[in-house]
Amino acid sequence: MNLLPVTYLASYVLSLLGNSIAGIALPLIVLQTTGSALGAGSVAAATAIPAVLAGLFMGVVIDRINRRTSSVITDLISAAAIAALPLVDMISGLTLGWFILFGVIGSLGDVPGMTAREALLPAIVRHGGISAERLMGVRESLGAVALLIGPAAAGTLIVVFDGSTVLWITAATSLLAALITMLIPRRVGAITQDDGTPAERSTDTGWSQLRAGWRALFRSRFLVAVTMVSLVSVLVLAALQGLVLPVYFTQVQEPGLLGFVLSALALGMLVGGGVYAAFGSRGPRRAWFVIGLSGTTLGIGIIALLASPWVVLAGAFVVGLASGLFGSLMGVLMIERIPESMRGRIMGTQNAMMTAAPPIGIVLAAVATEYLSVNAAAAMLLVVWGGAFVFSLFSRSLRKLDPELRGGTQVDGEQ
Repeated sequence: MNLLPVTYLASYVLSLLGNSIAGIALPLIVLQTTGSALGAGSVAAATAIPAVLAGLFMGVVIDRINRRTSSVITDLISAAAIAALPLVDMISGLTLGWFILFGVIGSLGDVPGMTAREALLPAIVRHGGISAERLMGVRESLGAVALLIGPAAAGTLIVVFDGSTVLWITAATSLLAALITMLIPRRVGAITQDDGTPAERSTDTGWSQLRAGWRALFRSRFLVAVTMVSLVSVLVLAALQGLVLPVYFTQVQEPGLLGFVLSALALGMLVGGGVYAAFGSRGPRRAWFVIGLSGTTLGIGIIALLASPWVVLAGAFVVGLASGLFGSLMGVLMIERIPESMRGRIMGTQNAMMTAAPPIGIVLAAVATEYLSVNAAAAMLLVVWGGAFVFSLFSRSLRKLDPELRGGTQVDGEQ
């Protein structure tokens, strides 16, 4: 039995679980330590820009060194940045400055770490004896499990342990993810050409390589279209989860149900990813694409009605189910369509843009809610996604998604 996919997925889940726990626990610890909501917001704001810049520029490094190595290093950076906080707390006590400092350091590992792990995917498929459809479907499902467990674990740990002690747990998950990644043979992480042969070491400057990656991204009609749709999806969902739904559940005096939205979303993703892992290689990809898009539109439409808390939860499940299908398919297409030697730069740029999108969506929804109403904000987000839905259905670059066969050899679709 080939254990390479199992090793990769175990590392992925541990890293995601650590981030999920930290995403809930860290703001609470900042609030407990500083007593200031503004302090928690300051930490988030201070780490956002370095995270975006790291995603943009660290892609060059990921395309220059062994990708297993870059994945290990980024997880170790994340582990060290988190572990430093309880250590400082033991020695001198934490202040807002310490949270910001190590938040910035940790952000240098987060987005590049995501990029490095995604850059490994084609090699895992090539060496692991697993189809891209099954790998991506299982990854989506396991990611949903981590999203289900993470917030609950964070809440439990905050109750059981005092203050920053919880962060030792999140640091341990990142460290363990790095150690498991080291079990992947080094040759699997080697930089290769699209045909799997070793790539020649580039003599270009880092800036030249970065520009080459950007040209490859923005000259591909397919990659531009997928990036645009993904950006709108992240923006809309972040605005719904981060502002519209908290306001709505507060207005209907059911704030306790807000956490169940994430659970419903994750449960849907678990089912959707599992379905794609089992059946994704069957049938035309265009059909999976349309089903995923239509399901997402239906789910967002149900949520945007804000008819009742239970209707909102049903909509969240539908969105998660469709996202499990759509996200898995997009992962397969990214494996096939992004040039192997440029994966770090292209996916780093994409991930940096995805990191910047949520705050923009939340601000837009906040303005609409403040000057109109929460229902108007939900309707606005539905219209924004509706535009992306129509664009995706009729975009020429997103019509042919199945690989073509030429002379008995499978090749990628048109870029």
